[in-house]
Amino acid sequence: MPTIYLSPSTQQANLYVTGGSEEYHMNQLADRMEPYLRASGIGFTRNTPDMTAVSSIRQSNAGNYDLHLALHSNAAPEGRYGEVRGSEVYHYPGSVRGERAARDIAEGLRAIYPGTVSVKSTTRLGEVRQPKAPSVFIELAYHDNEDDANWITENMDAIAANIVESLTRYFGIPFITPQPVRAGVVRTGGGRLNLRDKPSTDAEIILKIPNGASVVVFSQWNDWYVIQYGGKIGYANARYVEIE
Repeated sequence: MPTIYLSPSTQQANLYVTGGSEEYHMNQLADRMEPYLRASGIGFTRNTPDMTAVSSIRQSNAGNYDLHLALHSNAAPEGRYGEVRGSEVYHYPGSVRGERAARDIAEGLRAIYPGTVSVKSTTRLGEVRQPKAPSVFIELAYHDNEDDANWITENMDAIAANIVESLTRYFGIPFITPQPVRAGVVRTGGGRLNLRDKPSTDAEIILKIPNGASVVVFSQWNDWYVIQYGGKIGYANARYVEIE
């Protein structure tokens, strides 16, 4: 299964012109993303508001992630507060996977953001330069611009769904909208059930689940369930999982 490090902003001093802080609103966005991530079979680790960019990078680098994704909003230079709009998606120069993820995310945002969405490379941002995983840093819009700030706060669910859909495109898996979480039991008649990283019998096997094991079922796509077992999320043939 693909796994990301999700890093919403910890910058509580960056205030929105409409109220609230960058830290607050980006954590609200991450909250909205979580059900879409689980439903689509994307595992994640998330930082916490008491962390910093430095400790977030350290935690990210301590694990093995397919993408480091930082969620931020922007502010114009002094003297131009409230005058600038735009969405910017950053990647590290020379990172093929980072650039591809950034372009997929930007392509998605262009469908919902009412302004310009740019893809840029940078070595200036620590969360782009320092993670060992391919990294993408999203500046969603300008929080000192009233129109941009309102776009973020009034479209949280749409933005969350859009970003996760772009991630599924990047990872080559289906985008699945959140469904009621259910409990299930593996019923194979004795053998073990393969948990795979994609909904295909040709996909890599993450682990084998014993017959009779309890699992968490997040969603269904065709004949496959997205389930969690042993701390891992992946796809299993729905035929062999009985919903309780």
